[in-house]
Amino acid sequence: MKKIDRMREKVTILPTSTYLSKMHDAGWSLVALEWEREVESSSTPVEQEPSAATEEIPFGLRISADCHHLEDDPLEMQTLKFLAEMIVQDISFTSMADALNVREYRTRDGRPWNAAGVFKLTPRLIDVAPRILSGTEWESRRKQLSHISWNS
Repeated sequence: MKKIDRMREKVTILPTSTYLSKMHDAGWSLVALEWEREVESSSTPVEQEPSAATEEIPFGLRISADCHHLEDDPLEMQTLKFLAEMIVQDISFTSMADALNVREYRTRDGRPWNAAGVFKLTPRLIDVAPRILSGTEWESRRKQLSHISWNS
């Protein structure tokens, strides 16, 4: 399987047909053009709504350095692991939020956690739980957790 090389160049002057031919002869194919311009901003900035084609990156992940895939975000994954432990211990959402704040974990926008924020994170926790709750690290950590009254 052949590898595809990509190159992005900052344009300071418009490319000439000679330059485009030279790049083509060197084996490069033009795959995109990106245009930008300055526009006057209004005196009261209007917050633009995200387009339907965009979606939020799941909590616990970030865009990789090569911008081609998602990778684990260590701090967010640590937050999810801590939440998984607290769910196993049957701790309330309010107490989970308090525990996250005591450890100085913050939401993506830098705010302290609250019960609603923790609750909204549970679907993501369900998605990632099989990966978090399997493995040797979890096995050793699970032994350290206290027994829950309904599960002892």
